[in-house]
Amino acid sequence: MAARRTLELSEEQRAELQRARDRHPKPHVREKAAALLKVADGQSPHAVAKQGLLKARDPDTVYRWLNRYLAGGIDGWLVKVGRGRKAAFFPPVQE
Repeated sequence: MAARRTLELSEEQRAELQRARDRHPKPHVREKAAALLKVADGQSPHAVAKQGLLKARDPDTVYRWLNRYLAGGIDGWLVKVGRGRKAAFFPPVQE
């Protein structure tokens, strides 16, 4: 059986996640911060994914959020420049 994933947070990390959960302008960051705070409080990522969020998520999604947070903090969740959906129409550049 696989070991249960946990998250140990320093006081500064916990405060940062709480601020992000309560005030971040991007909803996806608020959701991820809320999920990780629940994991840090002892819930399993699987339980958080299935029952701990406003919308149920695939457990692998919460594990990805956890891995990205551990690798890069909250900035690891942000969409990088040049990523994401491109506009369907590119107007010609006027020179």
